[in-house]
Amino acid sequence: QVQLVESGGGLVQAGGSLRLSCEASGRIFSSYGMGWFRRAPGKKREFVAAISRSGGNTYYADSVKGRFTVSRDNAKNTVYLQMNSLKPDDTAVYYCAASAVLGGIRDEYVYNYWGQGTQVTVSS
Repeated sequence: QVQLVESGGGLVQAGGSLRLSCEASGRIFSSYGMGWFRRAPGKKREFVAAISRSGGNTYYADSVKGRFTVSRDNAKNTVYLQMNSLKPDDTAVYYCAASAVLGGIRDEYVYNYWGQGTQVTVSS
């Protein structure tokens, strides 16, 4: 079992920055690829970013590429999402997730464990 707890959400003005953190329980954090997803009001949950087990490979949705950066610290069992140049369209609940499966890292169905989510609100 892996438990994930997100933090770092909040209210920020357009153009501002936030850093989300997701801390995982357990001793095998490095065995999981980690992803960030978000769900805006009235919309389906969508892929935002992901990072491979070692951190050597990162993946981004086109909508956040160049603005968001995903990273991980396996010694701290934590994955981060640095969000810069935030836009009102980035307003959503952000979830981190852990996948034990190789491949399909953009697909929410490969993720075994999910956090409870953290709200990010970007005002115009």
